[in-house]
Amino acid sequence: MRRTRNLRPKARGQECPRHTDTLSITTFIIISIIKSVAVVGVLLTAVAYSVWLERKVSARIQNRWGPTRVGPFGLLQPLADGAKFIFKEDLTQPHVYKPLYIAAPMIALVFAITSISVIPFGNWVKVGPWGTYLQITDLNIGLLVVLGITSMGVYGVALAGWSSNSKYSLLGGLRASAQMISYEVSLGLSLVGVLIMAGSLSLRDIVDAQGGVFWHFIPRWNIFHGQTLAFFIYLISAYAETNRTPFDLPEAESELVAGYHTEYSAMKFAMFFMAEYANMVTVACLATLLFLGGWHGPIFGPPILQAVMPVVWFCLKVFFFMFLYVWVRWTLPRFRYDQLMAFGWKVLLPLAVANIVYTALVVALRAQYPGRFF
Repeated sequence: MRRTRNLRPKARGQECPRHTDTLSITTFIIISIIKSVAVVGVLLTAVAYSVWLERKVSARIQNRWGPTRVGPFGLLQPLADGAKFIFKEDLTQPHVYKPLYIAAPMIALVFAITSISVIPFGNWVKVGPWGTYLQITDLNIGLLVVLGITSMGVYGVALAGWSSNSKYSLLGGLRASAQMISYEVSLGLSLVGVLIMAGSLSLRDIVDAQGGVFWHFIPRWNIFHGQTLAFFIYLISAYAETNRTPFDLPEAESELVAGYHTEYSAMKFAMFFMAEYANMVTVACLATLLFLGGWHGPIFGPPILQAVMPVVWFCLKVFFFMFLYVWVRWTLPRFRYDQLMAFGWKVLLPLAVANIVYTALVVALRAQYPGRFF
């Protein structure tokens, strides 16, 4: 049995040969397993060191040192924290509903990690006689898959709040459910303009559509090419989706002790923590792919460096978004809950709809009058 894959053109306005790679089913499975293990390993490492990054940046903002004791610059602190959670006593309150109480953190973590499977990290690479995408699997509806998987994570939070049989946890779960559903609408609508411009739901096609420049020097990234408003709507909605400050109402310690994970400890609590940071990485990857041109950037140097540069550009853009996450958290105060919901429904939603109308109008005018609109 053979598996044949055709590659799409690299970028709008650029010629890119159609690669056809024929692999035996055994080779395809082996390559897929290697890519899956590598991507999950990189994701979990990024999750661990996102915590280190947050502690370091917040310490810098507050004129402190942050982690310094474990390893040089505190770089081994994530390993110490992981060991602590593994060996810490796991307390389960007698009043909880155990099946869902145990399943809730697993649901949150599994959906957070699974969504990375359709994220492309670079273009076509060839190692010896084999070639493959820098992506676990390439789907022509990749964006829908990511949105569908990440939206399922709310079940873990809601079930944690209900199964804990605690009023603080229940209120946190209800807040999280209402907040995620409300801002999911604005987040989804903010991406419609990108889809109209790219004409595809494939994340790779969306990145390819952002290749090249206009006006001779400005990258054709969506953030510069008519989707600036959509970018900021997506960014704000993503903060709310991942329950980050100033939208961390589901776990507001001044009101709900710790919110939906009040009754959790040890590794179960760590799984919620890992899910939050894994979702942050996924959101940062999506923002990079949809608005900042993915792996597109200046390519220079010898052939080996040119092969690595796209992945370097992608990682730098993702790091920028992760830094922005931390910066905003330690800069802005928390909203009131009524302000949170009013902002989502009365401000972001109308702006997202207006952006769709504007983008559709511009695309229609470009088709009607070619060459008059950049």
